Amino acid sequence: LISCRYFFTRKVMFVKYAKGLIVFPGGFGTLDEFLEAVTLIQTERIHQFPVILVERDYWKGLIKWMEEVLIGRGYIDCRDMNLFKIVEEPIEAVEYINDFYKKRSKKKSRK
Repeated sequence: LISCRYFFTRKVMFVKYAKGLIVFPGGFGTLDEFLEAVTLIQTERIHQFPVILVERDYWKGLIKWMEEVLIGRGYIDCRDMNLFKIVEEPIEAVEYINDFYKKRSKKKSRK
């Protein structure tokens, strides 16, 4: 467990060392961490890693807003919605992360 006094430090640490991000319902800090990770992946500042939102019903308003406003006004591309996955249960998130790295490992072994 790493304890950070400042939120900025916490975000730097999790982005640097994370192999995946599982996001549960939460407040502004949760949204900040989720959007920070997706933005850094989208802008290719970090390598892609699995970002998973848990509990579909909680996130549906945000997703609808992203589709209607961000995509609708051309602020993001519709493909950017593939930078994260939405699941219902935590076990699905774990399975998704495991599958992500199994597929990546197979691709590397083919090269």
